[in-house]
Order: sequence, then C-alpha cells, then structure tokens
Amino acid sequence: MTTVVLRQVPRTSPIHRLWAGTKLISVLLPSILLVVAPSWPTIGVIVALLVVTAIVARVPPTAIPRPPIWIWGLFVIGALINAPLGFDAILLFLRATTFAFVLLGASMMLGWTTSMSDIAPAVAVLGYPLKKMRLPVDEWAATVALCLRSLPLLIEEMRVMNAARRLRPKSVLNSAADNSIVDLVTATMSIAIRRATEMGEAITARGGTGQITAYPSRPGMADAIALVVVAACCALGIVLTVMLG
Repeated sequence: MTTVVLRQVPRTSPIHRLWAGTKLISVLLPSILLVVAPSWPTIGVIVALLVVTAIVARVPPTAIPRPPIWIWGLFVIGALINAPLGFDAILLFLRATTFAFVLLGASMMLGWTTSMSDIAPAVAVLGYPLKKMRLPVDEWAATVALCLRSLPLLIEEMRVMNAARRLRPKSVLNSAADNSIVDLVTATMSIAIRRATEMGEAITARGGTGQITAYPSRPGMADAIALVVVAACCALGIVLTVMLG
C-alpha cells in the first residue's frame, strides 16, 4: 500500500516550472466548476485535462497512491446499497464517486508538481488584496506552511503507532478486555498535543513565525497560457453540459 502524500515528483517539466499560485488557481477553478455543474461531460473534460497535465509533467504511474483493497470494497457496497433504488441511483453514486476522485486527483497533481515550500508564498501573494482590509494574510500563509510541513510528520507518527499496536500479542488483541480503539484514540490525542507543544515552543524560541522564506517567483507568460487553457476547459465543460442537458 502506498500512502505517500504531498511529495513532489523529481522531474523537470513545464508544469513543474509554473508558479505555485497558478497551480492553486488551476485547481480552484475546476473544483468550483464541478461543484456547480457536476455532470458527466464536465467530469470528462476535467479528467482529460488531468491526464494531459500528468503526461506533460511526466508523472509516473507509480506516484499514484494505492489504497488498501477494503476501500474498493466499500465502494462496491455503496453501489449495491443503491441498486434497489434503480439504475439512475447507481449512476448518481458513480458520478459522486468519480467527482470525489477527480478532486483528489487535482489536489495530488498540485503536490506532485509543486514544492510545498512554494505554497505559502503563493498564498501570501494571492491574498495581497486582502491586506488592504487589514486581514492577517501573512499569518494565514504561515499557518498553511506549518500545516503542510506537519502532515507528513503526523502520518509517520500514525504509522509508528499502528506498527506498535501490531506488535502486541494476538491473545491481548482478541481478548474481551481489549481496548485497542480507546488506546488508539488516546495515543493519537497524546501525539497531537505533544507535537503541537513542541512546535509552539520552537516557534516561540525563534521569535514567532517570522517572514515567509522561499525563492521569489512571480507569474509569467507560461502561467497566463496555463490559466487560459484551464479556463477554456472549464468553459468547454459548461457548454457540453448545456448542450447535452
């Protein structure tokens, strides 16, 4: 099972060289379109856009996460539950499932082609107009950066905790006095509180969040072309939805 997330694929491609803010907007526009018009033509256009983007970015198939088999079993169970309601209900369930996978794929594409250190500066630049309203844009960007850096650490902690649970004797796990669920919840809360305390102390010792550091970058001509292509695909999805009704 592959559960690696938020890791950039080490490639050099036109998609990798785009500004991080352009990629954020390119994920936001199709997401809004899918929420407003979640039709099969729209989903098909966005899927085609993701496939072409993956090819241009040279993302290998091995980068796609492979969830455990029981997750696919849950989707099958969901389809069987909707089966008595008719074929339309099954199609609606499949469309909702595909909709979720498309949004997940767009988010993963952002992670595959973008360094996480570039996300916070891009958020700060995109939110610059909000600074005129005296909103804490820089603090929001710093919070995003901390969350992105903490997520892989949290995932690793969960893996270690799960591995420690597997080392417990089977007789204890299968006994009537087994409180493994309660133990897991308690351990998760303890890990989260401990890590939050350590991070808070580290930030305080360094004098606060400070400035957002990253290589300075701004959108260029390639970013404008990319946004035009994404906007054209969104418009095509809307036209196909209206025409095919």
